Amino acid sequence: MSILVRAFAWLLAAAVTFATLGPPGLRPHSDLGQDREHALAFILIGLTFGLAYRDRRWMVAAFAVILIGLLELMQFWAPGRHARLEDFLVDAGTACIGFVLAAVADWVIARFRANSALTSQGPAE
Repeated sequence: MSILVRAFAWLLAAAVTFATLGPPGLRPHSDLGQDREHALAFILIGLTFGLAYRDRRWMVAAFAVILIGLLELMQFWAPGRHARLEDFLVDAGTACIGFVLAAVADWVIARFRANSALTSQGPAE
């Protein structure tokens, strides 16, 4: 399962990189607006990478924020693109929210498993 989550995380990162640096005409658009599109994309980035690299979540989150900053700066050299501090703040902030959601999901699953293990043992005699 971990391999599939990691593969999905990296494919998602590649898609977001293309959407960020690719030609504006090829970038997918929705009715959400630019900030909401960024928020959705980077929450998913944080969530998937947070689930894919559970044992190194803090390090991966820090690395993700650095790479998001570099991705934003690379837009200076991408024709038709522009780097904005607001975009970086939205992208990095929502990626961090995604990492938090991954940690919360792990905590809920661990609690559920612990409770299931206790109830499956039956009453103590």
